[in-house]
Amino acid sequence: MGELLVDDHRLPSFGRFLRSTSLDELPELFNVLLGNMSLVGPRPLLERYLDRYTSNQLRRHNVKPGLTGWAQINGRNAITWQERFILDVWYVDNLSFILDIKIILRTFGAILGRKGISQPGKATIDEFMGDH
Repeated sequence: MGELLVDDHRLPSFGRFLRSTSLDELPELFNVLLGNMSLVGPRPLLERYLDRYTSNQLRRHNVKPGLTGWAQINGRNAITWQERFILDVWYVDNLSFILDIKIILRTFGAILGRKGISQPGKATIDEFMGDH
């Protein structure tokens, strides 16, 4: 009827399964192989969010986006946008090979535990509207 449905109504049961197991992320491996993404880094967000970032939040773009990241192993979508940006910028400031290995190893626990896949009471996560 021309109205955008909320995620709960747009996400079929198979889609919920893919999200809960993180299998929906596998196609992004092609972006890693092509060099457009890294295995570890802040998760890519929608381009329309760019003008909504504060100057500090924008620092998350100082590194390549990743398949997994510090925010993903520390809450995924169950944390607030502000918490996510704090974690993303912390990652940029503390970037190291050892940290990346730690994130990769903890990612397996996050996937198997299926925690933080969505915001509480939501199918996914609310749109980022900015902090200005």
